[in-house]
Amino acid sequence: MSTTNSDFYNYNDTPKAQGFVFPAEWEKQDALWLSWPHKEESWPGKIDTIYAPYAEFIKLVAADQLVRINVADEAMKAFAISHIEKSGAKMENISFYFNPTNDAWCRDHGPAFVINKETGEKAIVDWGYNAWGGKYPPFDLDDVVPTRIANEFGLKLFTPPIVMEGGSVEFNGKGTVLTTTACLLNENRNPHLTKEQIEGYLKDYYGQEQVLWLGDGIVGDDTDGHIDDITRFVSEDTVLTVVEEDPNDENYGLLQENLENLKSMRLLDGRPLKIIELPMPRPVEYDDQRLPASYANFYIANKVVVVPVFNDKNDTNALEIIQSCFPDRKVIGIDSVDIIWGLGSFHCLSQQEPSI
Repeated sequence: MSTTNSDFYNYNDTPKAQGFVFPAEWEKQDALWLSWPHKEESWPGKIDTIYAPYAEFIKLVAADQLVRINVADEAMKAFAISHIEKSGAKMENISFYFNPTNDAWCRDHGPAFVINKETGEKAIVDWGYNAWGGKYPPFDLDDVVPTRIANEFGLKLFTPPIVMEGGSVEFNGKGTVLTTTACLLNENRNPHLTKEQIEGYLKDYYGQEQVLWLGDGIVGDDTDGHIDDITRFVSEDTVLTVVEEDPNDENYGLLQENLENLKSMRLLDGRPLKIIELPMPRPVEYDDQRLPASYANFYIANKVVVVPVFNDKNDTNALEIIQSCFPDRKVIGIDSVDIIWGLGSFHCLSQQEPSI
């Protein structure tokens, strides 16, 4: 007899049981959350070069919505303001919160906001966080960021007893979550749980009905295969998925396998996915290391979609494809050649706070 999730938690205490759901990223947002980059080991030899494109990201989003930034102290706040002001950002839409962090990857350590549209409530899910399987200690400060924010804003808090990262999951806003076996079934996350139990946590704590599984992530991704580098929902029934044109490239086979898997998937009502292929840039390398450069790591804000670009021949094509998916938003590329040395880009660095 298999162990069920009811042996680990009470369903009635979960967001789903209480009417909460995790919205799709393109649904209206109150704010963008960030954690100011400060860890030099994440961008060895390059951290000073990332602040201009990072501030440009803030500027684009803050033109229309709030941007909330975690900083350690007044000194870090002043440093951040100095860079953001250089970008010409709308400073009245930017606010700072004293939540010290170990690193900048707010998609994974930041608050997962869920909403109840019937009651008008907003809540936070604070998943366990272990820096992608314990790769980059310490991570104690990052692990408690969602709880600190829930306490500061007076929001209901859910704390499922498993490790989960925001970059490992992708939502269509209609009950379906997409993820990868390479990440969520990795023994460095939740070795005590079965695939079925992990699905139960995803459904019950994100308020979803269905989990769809892809396989591997791209080469150079130190997260063990986050979905936000390979396949993104752009509507309820449509995904953008990256493909590699060069059959000799090491990403070619795994991305073809993901493409075939997507073709076989069905949504809750039985419909197949509509699939739009997105090219990959040529390999981006630094210090003899291949980096996880991907156009799929874009952030969807209320009025803009911010896309990492890499001074590559496919940049323009990728932006045009993404623009065709978001006719009501302006798609803008920002040079991510330096940022990607941290092994992530704009989606990895950000977390949305939805409106109710």
